[in-house]
Amino acid sequence: MARIDARIPVFFAAAPEEAEGVAWLVEDTAVAAWGVPEGARDVGHVPGCACCVARSPVAEALGRLFRARAVGEVPFFTRLGVVPASPAGEAAVRQALLTDGLAAACYRADAAV
Repeated sequence: MARIDARIPVFFAAAPEEAEGVAWLVEDTAVAAWGVPEGARDVGHVPGCACCVARSPVAEALGRLFRARAVGEVPFFTRLGVVPASPAGEAAVRQALLTDGLAAACYRADAAV
């Protein structure tokens, strides 16, 4: 029996182009640092637990985009195009898809990539 992978496929491109069902994530060269919000460690959790571990800026962006899709803040999309500013940007996206639990549960690298 074949398994269905319902995660959103992610592909890389040099520039965004108009396409139905595709959302675009474009890397900005001025990347903000992300960390654990103030007070998050004061709720009785063990330091370093899964809900308090800082996520990468890419993983945060992927999570926000998926939430926006789920609640209708952005048009529903079935594919995600990523425009990295550098090879390091592409590597950061691939790393998030492999290591971040939420990103890996929602997105997958397109087989063509």
